[in-house]
Amino acid sequence: MYSTFLFGIILCIGLKFTAAQNIGICYGSKGDNLPSAQETVDLLKSNGIGRVRIYSPTPELFEAFKGSNIELLVDAGEFLQAIGSDPNAANNWVNTNIKPYAQDVKFKYIIVGNEVHPTDDVAQYVFPGMQNIQNALAAANLQSQIKVSTAIEMSLLGQTYPPSAGAFADGAIDYMKKIINFLVPNRSPLLANIYPYYAYSGDQQNVPLDYALFTQQSKNPDGYQNLFDAMLDATYAALEKIGGNSLIIVVAESGWPSSGGAGSSDDNAKLYYQNLINHVKVSVGTPKKPNQPIETYLFALFDENQKPGSEIEKHFRIFNADKSPKYGISFK
Repeated sequence: MYSTFLFGIILCIGLKFTAAQNIGICYGSKGDNLPSAQETVDLLKSNGIGRVRIYSPTPELFEAFKGSNIELLVDAGEFLQAIGSDPNAANNWVNTNIKPYAQDVKFKYIIVGNEVHPTDDVAQYVFPGMQNIQNALAAANLQSQIKVSTAIEMSLLGQTYPPSAGAFADGAIDYMKKIINFLVPNRSPLLANIYPYYAYSGDQQNVPLDYALFTQQSKNPDGYQNLFDAMLDATYAALEKIGGNSLIIVVAESGWPSSGGAGSSDDNAKLYYQNLINHVKVSVGTPKKPNQPIETYLFALFDENQKPGSEIEKHFRIFNADKSPKYGISFK
């Protein structure tokens, strides 16, 4: 009796720890008013955030993360054409950015290309870039420690509803098959940026706000209570149709803006972030993948006032530049 009781306690503790580890955050640095790298690492640690995606690796960043026990997703996209066309460039990138820090920094994934569309000029470099980085990691004896992947966006899907009918657009199938053919044998996950906000703001007549914000009270006829799960399952369905049945999806970005577009507000952003955290922490999975933990990275740590693109891209912060919380959400 006592051993069963003790096992139950240990199991519950383990489940809570695993659930907490599902939460990460995206850390961009295109701003002229942001805290130092060390201050940022201290902020992450004080909030119990154990996983971080960084877009522009620098020695200062890696020095700050040394010994922090925070797992890092590192984007190599700024060098995509070089590492995709020249194995020596991939070796140089790994030897400069990863190998010198690998003993003291917990690298988890290297991301080769972020939201690259098959029609983009750089699309041709994604698959060979992943291969070249993988080979460079092997040469540095780091291939068992770090996984290589790429991050896609939902526009690659030509069919998303119902989720079971999810399918990649015709023009994306060959592109995705190459990626799958790399990920499966290397046992790497596919990374996907999933934003219910953009699905809602682009089709407000058919996408209820409460469905996008996790506040809908009942399931729809397809068995879904929130748009996040529906989008994730549509991506899983699309993968299965082209041979990616065994792949796990990591949600590499998801967030809600506080201003700049339809439905954007502090209240809605706070609701979305907290509800997403709570949903992911429970680890109940999705209707298609029940009990499959959903490793998810919130976008974003800070606003980046120098970030190019539309104005709305500058309004996803969870913390202010002075390190104070914007919403007071709980990560634990």
